[in-house]
Amino acid sequence: MKVIIIGTAYPYRGGLAAYNERLAREFVSEGHEVEIYTFTLQYPSFLFPGKTQYSSEPAPADLKIIRRVNSVNPLNWIKTGREIRQKSPDLVVIKFWLPFMAPCLGTIARAVRRNNRTKVVSILDNIIPHEKRLADRLFASYFTGSVDGFVAMSKSVLADVELFDKNKPKVFCPHPLYDNFGEKITRPEALQKIGFPENQRYMLFFGFIRDYKGLDLLLRAFADSRFRAMNVQLMVAGEFYNNSEQYFALEKELGLEGKVIWRTDFIPDSEVKNYFCAADIIVQPYKSATQSGVTQIAYHFEKPMLVTNVGGLAEIVPDGKVGYIVEPDAVAIADALVDFYGNNRIESYRENILAEKEKYSWKRMVEAINKIL
Repeated sequence: MKVIIIGTAYPYRGGLAAYNERLAREFVSEGHEVEIYTFTLQYPSFLFPGKTQYSSEPAPADLKIIRRVNSVNPLNWIKTGREIRQKSPDLVVIKFWLPFMAPCLGTIARAVRRNNRTKVVSILDNIIPHEKRLADRLFASYFTGSVDGFVAMSKSVLADVELFDKNKPKVFCPHPLYDNFGEKITRPEALQKIGFPENQRYMLFFGFIRDYKGLDLLLRAFADSRFRAMNVQLMVAGEFYNNSEQYFALEKELGLEGKVIWRTDFIPDSEVKNYFCAADIIVQPYKSATQSGVTQIAYHFEKPMLVTNVGGLAEIVPDGKVGYIVEPDAVAIADALVDFYGNNRIESYRENILAEKEKYSWKRMVEAINKIL
């Protein structure tokens, strides 16, 4: 097939770009011709909460990435849609994650489909966002009306799509492994690269820091006195997307100064493996969620996980097998982590992870898209 993916890609950074680029490589490996149409402007600077939207990594040499889409210019949407329509691809794939993008992506999709040939399939991170804004549902409805079918990466999102469209084909396929961050390295090597001593144990909170991700719950859990005898430290690796002072104030209030390692610049792709390979367990204390790419990085590096029982997280982390599912509550989080370290669960969970991770191949995602077609 001739496939065009529309969405975030280099020179932009982060999980969305990593996802689209990895999906493109999977299509290429199966013999398809692939292009990615990405943004000339993704977010206006006043709407972007981080330090920069752009990657510091080299451009991928193996992908054809075309910068064309301006998220806030309706004339650009029409022009880009016509350009893609004239190429007459068999398939357009749109990764949808935020209603803000619905007018742009929905208009492009409508323009493309006027050739009566191209099918448009959307892979859905969310359809109803974690952080709600005015007109979210109106925008989401506009987008769902513009495509031919949906692949939802959590069952909760699959159910949410029914609120907007009951007739178009839709399937569930979990988020594939993020296997684009390199191969595993040894714990001593990883700790040496990030400058941490080997005589301590480390739990990891990874990714953009936003209110719904529950870092405050994890700090309160980590204040549990039982951790003092375990020589455990908390690593926080990711950029603040909201007010950082509330977390530093909480750290001080709980008496955790010196116990938490803060690495709050954006973590480049080339350094991600260092943090995951240094950690004993990956902790996702989210207050709300659909699915998470962090879980799939943890699977790739064969790390146990703790997730909260929200959204689709529990669907892909079998409790007591590859980690823990707990309620989004500081005491429940602390109890599980104390069990993990106190009973040395690392190796027993790792054996199960090796089997479980086989479910999350990129080939299965392409198969799900083909099922919609």
